[in-house]
Amino acid sequence: MVTKFGQVVTGLTPEQLPEYIPNNAPVIAIVDEQVQEWFTRHFPTIPFITIQAAETVKTLDTIEKLTLDLLSEEADRTFFLLGVGGGIVCDITGFLASTYMRGVRFGFVPTTLLAQVDAALGGKNGVNVSGYKNITGTFTQPEFVLCTTDVLSTLPSRVFNAGMSEVIKAALIADVTLFEFIEQHAREIINKKEPALSEIIHRAAQIKLDIVARDEKEKGERRILNLGHTLGHAIECNVKNIMHGEAVSIGLAYAAKFSQRQGWLTTADVLRITALLKRFRLPVDSIIPVEELHETMMKDKKKSGVLLHFIALTAIGKAVEVDIDIANFKFLILNS
Repeated sequence: MVTKFGQVVTGLTPEQLPEYIPNNAPVIAIVDEQVQEWFTRHFPTIPFITIQAAETVKTLDTIEKLTLDLLSEEADRTFFLLGVGGGIVCDITGFLASTYMRGVRFGFVPTTLLAQVDAALGGKNGVNVSGYKNITGTFTQPEFVLCTTDVLSTLPSRVFNAGMSEVIKAALIADVTLFEFIEQHAREIINKKEPALSEIIHRAAQIKLDIVARDEKEKGERRILNLGHTLGHAIECNVKNIMHGEAVSIGLAYAAKFSQRQGWLTTADVLRITALLKRFRLPVDSIIPVEELHETMMKDKKKSGVLLHFIALTAIGKAVEVDIDIANFKFLILNS
């Protein structure tokens, strides 16, 4: 897919990846330590810096450390940064590239399902401050995003399944036929079998890219990509050892129940959604009292004054933005 923001290539073999790396600029990679062996096998000549892929590392302190690392490597504005890892590595690399010497070129090789269908796409780069997710960041597009299913075989089942929440989210907001495809091919997807795996990655990525092309800076339509994330981000801030995709899954389930209460979704629709999430061993219930999340919600980026831009569903495959008074949020969620 050649987009207005750069090249997004899915279905690559590992042997094809080096063909896309710039040969007209020095390259330094920022690599998730968990895929270091995979990276050095396929990119043996590229110098790299490893980082731990954890939310606690996605901070301004890490950006400062990496900036000093680049300076020690005598990296200047001609350098190209390559982010190789999951969503955290992509966020950090994109933010670093956007700010280092006021901006250098960069691209991604996402190594998790979540990153391939969501985090590496769309140009959002950010870090956390005092636990608040992505509160500091930029909109800067990578030159390319290169996706191979080969690397997904290195993922633990829990990490892979967490990525499926973003695939299911994409289907819920824009493509009922993708939702049906996932239902019908769940076993093959769980076992990372082709061609089903490449199919869902390509289609989910295309959904996000189409939306971002129409609203890059999230002034309107792009907000529907936040389905499940309002509650999900609040849960991440308040719960240890929960993965982003797991928190989003809970958010998706609650958004579906909220939509049912509004008369937009049927009971059968909600059951289908929660059943599919559970099929990938994803949680669908809040594991802490929602009241405890209210303070976090007050600092949500999707809030405008007293109104929260909340994404709901009018059908499987169709999302809508509704403005909710933040003071009523607890009541609406608790009764979902």
